[in-house]
Amino acid sequence: MDGYVKADEMAKRWDVSIRQVQLLCQNGKIKGASKFGPAWAIPEKTPKPTRTGKSKPGRKPKDITGREPL
Repeated sequence: MDGYVKADEMAKRWDVSIRQVQLLCQNGKIKGASKFGPAWAIPEKTPKPTRTGKSKPGRKPKDITGREPL
């Protein structure tokens, strides 16, 4: 398939694990990625997705002393 690469090739380019690329594809974070049987086809020129920086809901930041805030 011209213009597409597999998850293992994209993992090398982005310096992440193959599993991380597969999870990004599965969660819809990589635009244009398609699954063909067990393999993902990813457009060649796709930029690496960035984190949003959001924290998980329900998490409370810890005090630097490690104690619960009053």
